[in-house]
Amino acid sequence: MGTLLLLLILFPACGAVFAGLLRKRFSDLIAVVSTVGMFIVGVVIILSTPLYRTVTSLPISLPWLENVGVKGLFGYQLDPLGFILLIVVITLGLLVILFATGYLSQKNKEHPSTEGKERHHFWMLLFIASMIGIAISPNFLQLYIFWEMTTLCSWALISHYRNEESLKAGFKALLMTFSGGLFFAIALVILFVNTKSFDFSALGLLSPKLQTWMFILLLIAAWAKSAQIPFYTWLPDAMAAPTTVSMYLHAAAMVKAGVFLIARTAVANSTLSFGSGLLVGIMASLTMLVSLFMFFYQDDLKRLLAYSTIAHLAYILFGIGIGIMGSKTALAGGIMHIINHGIGKGLLFLCVGAIAYSTGTRSINALSGLIKTAPITSIAFIVGMLAILGVPPFSGFWSKFYLLVGTIELGGLPGYLLLIPFLLEIIVAFGWFLHVGHRVFFGPVSEDAAQASPLPFVMNFVLIVLVILTLVVPYIGLTLVKYLN
Repeated sequence: MGTLLLLLILFPACGAVFAGLLRKRFSDLIAVVSTVGMFIVGVVIILSTPLYRTVTSLPISLPWLENVGVKGLFGYQLDPLGFILLIVVITLGLLVILFATGYLSQKNKEHPSTEGKERHHFWMLLFIASMIGIAISPNFLQLYIFWEMTTLCSWALISHYRNEESLKAGFKALLMTFSGGLFFAIALVILFVNTKSFDFSALGLLSPKLQTWMFILLLIAAWAKSAQIPFYTWLPDAMAAPTTVSMYLHAAAMVKAGVFLIARTAVANSTLSFGSGLLVGIMASLTMLVSLFMFFYQDDLKRLLAYSTIAHLAYILFGIGIGIMGSKTALAGGIMHIINHGIGKGLLFLCVGAIAYSTGTRSINALSGLIKTAPITSIAFIVGMLAILGVPPFSGFWSKFYLLVGTIELGGLPGYLLLIPFLLEIIVAFGWFLHVGHRVFFGPVSEDAAQASPLPFVMNFVLIVLVILTLVVPYIGLTLVKYLN
């Protein structure tokens, strides 16, 4: 198993080096081959690992830490929670590389250039390798190392176009996410000094007061990484990046690292206080309301999706918070939403990339009647929209259902008060996205929509695969959360 996991990381990591160094005509081939290899190895690992138990191995240590009783430090942990993130990382990692081979071209009306394609593949593949590391990390220290690697990669990817807008957005993202990472580092030091351990369950060895403070430090790091209040402003600005970057970093991977950290902590520590869960739930509710308010001021489709992503990351934290307060159903719903939202929102981002590729614009006011000139993209967007809005049988329905049931299951004043903003977000977002979808895809054909050019086969193929996955992934998620310990 250790060899397979090493290959899982080496495929994208080595692919990054070769794709970045060799000539442009070989870059696409190397990127695709390395992600296909990664995907195959990942599927083999998942299918060959029993879901009913956690498989952990720590074969690597540091000599100077062995003196204080730390025998194993680096290795891997395989369990249903890690598999949920891993499936998102390797599946969307493969699809986004395939999409990028067609998207980054001279035929892209929004950005007609292949300049920097090798650089894009280098940083994207390195980012994929880092996210795999986060998903299989057996302790806080290893997770932190890969966490900071994603911070570096995200700065380079957001700044890809190297114009003033993208450079500012990349620096802002770097500054805010790295600042959050400092709280993670402080938490690591406090944890090790008091427990001589970096284990996810080590919080249970602390006094209740210190455990709460430790959890708050980790929570601040997660808020920054996952663009939650008060750190949310970097994510909409990061839409200056190529749409492939927006899809993978800001729907599937980087922003999921923050919520995954809190999920890991909550699952491993049953002694977290009710107040800690209440704090997570309240801040998630506030984030939902702020992002919902910002919906009405967006003309750029990608920025609208960015604010929607902020709200859906809050869904995940909301479920975790309710779970800490006592509802296992809500915890399962929050964790399930990692995969359900990743697929649905990944589809929406790539649809916006396809719209910009074929029309040259992402403006809601400039687009109308796209269903007549770009039918595949339009149908795919509508399916993705229904998925994130929670319309059955698409992916988002199942996790939203679990979250609603779990919140009601919690009951009491906290449960019913937290239910109000959650229901408000669901209802208003449903109405607004239907309005935007009707505006963009139906009605008379606008001037920009009339000029829509056909997409390359590979881009259409990726959209169709994601449409199918919005129907499939709920059953994968439902299966995995059943085995959460």
